Amino acid sequence: MSAPAPAEERGSERGPLAIGVDIGGTKVAAGVVDPGGRVLGQVRRPTPSRDVVAVRDTLLGAVRSLREQFDVVAVGVGAAGFVDADRATVRFSPHLAWRDEPLRDEISQALDLPVIVENDANAAAWAEWRFGAGRGESRLVCVTLGTGIGGGIVFDGRVQRGASGMAGEFGHMIVVPDGHRCECGNRGCWEQYASGNVLGREARELARAGSPVTVPLVERVGGDIDALVGQVITVAAGEGDPCAVELFEEVGRWLGIGLANLAAALDPGIFVIGGGVCDAGDLLLAPARESFRRTLTGRGFRPVPGIVAAALGPAAGLVGAADLARIAAGATTRGDRDGVRETAHGNGTVPSRYRLFGLAEHPEHDRH
Repeated sequence: MSAPAPAEERGSERGPLAIGVDIGGTKVAAGVVDPGGRVLGQVRRPTPSRDVVAVRDTLLGAVRSLREQFDVVAVGVGAAGFVDADRATVRFSPHLAWRDEPLRDEISQALDLPVIVENDANAAAWAEWRFGAGRGESRLVCVTLGTGIGGGIVFDGRVQRGASGMAGEFGHMIVVPDGHRCECGNRGCWEQYASGNVLGREARELARAGSPVTVPLVERVGGDIDALVGQVITVAAGEGDPCAVELFEEVGRWLGIGLANLAAALDPGIFVIGGGVCDAGDLLLAPARESFRRTLTGRGFRPVPGIVAAALGPAAGLVGAADLARIAAGATTRGDRDGVRETAHGNGTVPSRYRLFGLAEHPEHDRH
């Protein structure tokens, strides 16, 4: 834990503070975020992914350690999985043990603070729109590439969650009927062709087939083919390994195809691409842009959305979750330079006793 915050950082000189928590399959990251999107303090802890109570206790411990240093008005939890439209219950999480878990109420009661639960990709999309690569755009689609593919949509200042809260599951669009089996149970999902897992899977298949192009990659992992995972391929591609570069070109091609499908359906002004795979930069994005340009419906007769790398890195999820929680609690300020369009309480996601400053029934002012 870092040293206690100076007194001037504990309260409202920076504006109302909120805590954002990003829960993944391997780590819980929590941070205190001010209204400008700055992270003032942060803690990380390993995730006990198959124990519901242990995950909750880890989350609570991280939040409480930050509350010892900062006065906060709300907590936002970003969770990988299906979150209901009320931002209260995690219906299903593929990498954690949550099944119809009433996470919002459990955490709110334990902390005596207003809490929202948000899909982690939605939270990241909001953060990039508010503070990152999507600033100034009215229609943004964020695609996150990691173990799978996540997505978030921010149109006209609102996160688009769909009728049941589960919009943005782009990774499970079927792009190859009867293709690779996906963990969701279907075949041919987009994330089976354009995610970090694909890099490792394809490298291992080539290595097991005895392809000579993989010899340098196998040497990198001491001959252990099972150790050829996405992160290894990303580092190798950055160092110019020809096989790794070719794998990125293939993943980039599939990324571009999927983005063209999304453009046909949603017509955003910009795509923001985040997640660990994006550490490769233009090794991924250059082939994605070329594939997108060749596949885009109406090409030559329509504006072409930009495809840019996310700006906020691994903190995007917790920054977005904290900001959405602060807004939902009504703790915005007249001096908020960007403004928001999310409703202040989000269809009852914040108990009435926490509706602050008399703003609970009104949307905020438009973003400049």
